[in-house]
Amino acid sequence: MKKQIVTLTAVAALSVGLASQASANTSYTVESGDTLWSISQAQNVSVEKLKGWNDLSSDLIYPSQEISVEAGEKKEQVTEKSMYIVENGDTLYKIANANNISLDALLSWNGITGHLIYPGDKLVVSGGSPISVPTPVESSAPAPAETKSAAAPAKVEQAAAPQSGKEMTVSATAYTAYCAGCSGITATGQDLIADPSQKVIAVDPTVIPLGSKVWVEGYGEAIAGDTGGAIKGNKIDVFIPSKDAALDWGRKNITIKILK
Repeated sequence: MKKQIVTLTAVAALSVGLASQASANTSYTVESGDTLWSISQAQNVSVEKLKGWNDLSSDLIYPSQEISVEAGEKKEQVTEKSMYIVENGDTLYKIANANNISLDALLSWNGITGHLIYPGDKLVVSGGSPISVPTPVESSAPAPAETKSAAAPAKVEQAAAPQSGKEMTVSATAYTAYCAGCSGITATGQDLIADPSQKVIAVDPTVIPLGSKVWVEGYGEAIAGDTGGAIKGNKIDVFIPSKDAALDWGRKNITIKILK
């Protein structure tokens, strides 16, 4: 799968392919290759109006997403926040899709910078507003032992590394399936555009065999299902559907465990 690492340079503007048809409809169903810019040109409206009518916090859109293309189609603003309680098997993408909002809006409204959620978490799914997530500041004073043990023990336990598996340290970057020239199909045939909730990493097959199940620090269990021209040696590339979240991942040295 052709792709680019988004941590070194900003991803190029998504390229395009909306059929040039003037539509009298008040909504439009996003097709593969569409961008907000191409939709705005076809509908003779500005990108900013499209984002405002659809509560979009970024330019990222997904195939099959319904986009309002006239002001009259936008539903009356919900002033009261609606909440959703996370259940087993939920992913951020599934929750956003079920509530007809973008993944970026869901992340922004709930101040989420990663992709880990847990059963029982409460998420804002309508009427939200962006939450600024402060950059953590390291403190020279050690935290009291009681505070450490009391801080969300259930989440720490679920995010813990597995006991067995070949462990190694790797340099990790992130990528999306929505970039110029990307097909969305991995080297092992996974369609990341059809199902962006998949946990997939690109690897050097001479170091980590394709098809391996791998635990990745800060990401969770994933399948080694893709390759990349820049992924050589102890390097991996983690798939993250949101461009902003992929950029936030950056480049970092992390621990992984090859489970099987």
